[in-house]
Amino acid sequence: MPIHFRTLIALVAVAVSSIAHSQVKVVSLHPLIGDLARQVAGKNAVVIDAVKPGGDIHHFEPTAKDVAGMKGALLILASGKGLESYLSNLRDSVPGIPVVEVGRTIPSVKIEAGQEVFYCCPAHASGAIDPHWWHSAENMRRAARVIADALGEVDPANKEAYKTAGAAVGQQMTELKTWAQQQFASIPRSERKLVTAHAAFGYFCKEYGFKSLPILGLSRQDEASAQYVAEAVKTIREKGIKAVFAEDQANPKVLREIVRETGVTMGESLVADGTSPGASTFATMFKHNVNAITKALQVTRQ
Repeated sequence: MPIHFRTLIALVAVAVSSIAHSQVKVVSLHPLIGDLARQVAGKNAVVIDAVKPGGDIHHFEPTAKDVAGMKGALLILASGKGLESYLSNLRDSVPGIPVVEVGRTIPSVKIEAGQEVFYCCPAHASGAIDPHWWHSAENMRRAARVIADALGEVDPANKEAYKTAGAAVGQQMTELKTWAQQQFASIPRSERKLVTAHAAFGYFCKEYGFKSLPILGLSRQDEASAQYVAEAVKTIREKGIKAVFAEDQANPKVLREIVRETGVTMGESLVADGTSPGASTFATMFKHNVNAITKALQVTRQ
């Protein structure tokens, strides 16, 4: 066999091998979803974060450069529940690429007074759906399955691998949920009161039996009126709340004012949107928040 023909065969073999092992390109519109997708996909996909750690998920709008970077993707993963108001325009900009709202099938928590997890709510957030579903370990378990199914649709050759990995990630989430329940076991139900800057912890409170008092609305840029701050101060005093929690990327000004007026403890800042540069994976964010809440409430009980 001539040398050049052998060389040609070798090149074809390499090319076929490369195609067989090529990675699926996936775009994530939230760092936590991107992290989850990487765990489920393993080596079968490369996941690109359109929203980088440190970004603002509430006010992100894809630029022309962002859209261009999505070219060649087989799948775009969004958080859903109205968080990405630009999804309709994005779908028009990337025809043919499926956009999956990972949180769409997860039961929603509504921001409204009278709801079991809220003491009261800012008027401008009342009636809205809390989009921060990723604060629940159980929800993240469901999300891993949704992502595995979506990857299997666009890459059927690796469907079983995605399914197996999704189940494994789901088991990790179940273990994290059990761990959190154990951490909170020492805090009586009557003392599980979570005062935060904005209304981001409804799913967390529902999962672990806390009552939530958000000072602001759904976005970290929302502002509270003087009347609502006064109502919050009254509620904190009436309910015997001992600690409040700022957030890592939100202005703590209003909470500091409340601390001055009530004398409550300012707990360690929580990660609310999952975009903190130091906690942009679910495990790191979740463990940080559970530890911060437990520490503050245990200290105030001594």
